[in-house]
Amino acid sequence: MLVTRYNQNNPIKDLRRSFDLFNSMLNEFNTASPETVNHDFVPAINTREGEYAYHVEVDLPGISKEDIEIKVEDNTLVISGERKVKEEIKEENYYKVESRFGTFSRSFSLPEEADIENIHAESTDGVLEVVVPKLESAKIDKVKKVAIS
Repeated sequence: MLVTRYNQNNPIKDLRRSFDLFNSMLNEFNTASPETVNHDFVPAINTREGEYAYHVEVDLPGISKEDIEIKVEDNTLVISGERKVKEEIKEENYYKVESRFGTFSRSFSLPEEADIENIHAESTDGVLEVVVPKLESAKIDKVKKVAIS
């Protein structure tokens, strides 16, 4: 066991106390209602590559299809939208909103073999799946055997 002498004027302790005070002041400024604060909403993303396509799954619970935009710019897939604050009034009960609201935008660089003309998307149970097919030339085997004569 290491024994250290107590030092009342420890500069590290003073620095930590200053940071704690600063953080508590910042937390007081962040107590506004959810209607006045635009929290950044960052949806969870799952990506995978299949044999014939690339798949991007985006968790967007409570967001309608009309609030989502999907586009391709300069070989980059951009998925953006907005999760709006639900208007709820509780007069007698105390409640806390922990859901994140606001606009979001996620971008993905597409590989050269992506078929951007045939991209399609489907939204089911709060999960948006964007399917980016591969070009036919990419489906050909990458390994070619050469016969010896």
